[in-house]
Amino acid sequence: MITTKTQAKYLELMNATEMHEASKKWYSELSFIKDEQLFFDDLVTTYTLQLLDKKEFANNKEIVDVLNRSQKRNDELLNIVKTHINDLEVLVDNIKQPKEEMGYKKEHKELVKVISEFFIDYKSLKMQLFEIFKGILKAEKQIRLMNKK
Repeated sequence: MITTKTQAKYLELMNATEMHEASKKWYSELSFIKDEQLFFDDLVTTYTLQLLDKKEFANNKEIVDVLNRSQKRNDELLNIVKTHINDLEVLVDNIKQPKEEMGYKKEHKELVKVISEFFIDYKSLKMQLFEIFKGILKAEKQIRLMNKK
């Protein structure tokens, strides 16, 4: 693929500052995702009875399990990125250490793939959660409207 080759060349040309900025951006996005996941946990707690609906129980249970796994993976990635940011000293200490520098760049390249995949998976999970809770809220609104009559 042309894009994969282009991305690999771009990563090889990245300097320490650019990798540091990318790592800080990942850390910020992962921290935001952690907050979002807490929000989804609150929704799951609030609407537990509706999630236990017999028609959708298996699907809802699987989505909640995926959310829990996503939270664990997010915590792991936060720790990995934090360590990656701290290890940047290898590139900015003005001491020539080609093996360590190559190792850092290789790690950064792998992190690009891992974090990109996580963001894609999380976006899909988030859309599924929104659909579930949108359905629950619509059903509750219909019940309230029917009870007002």
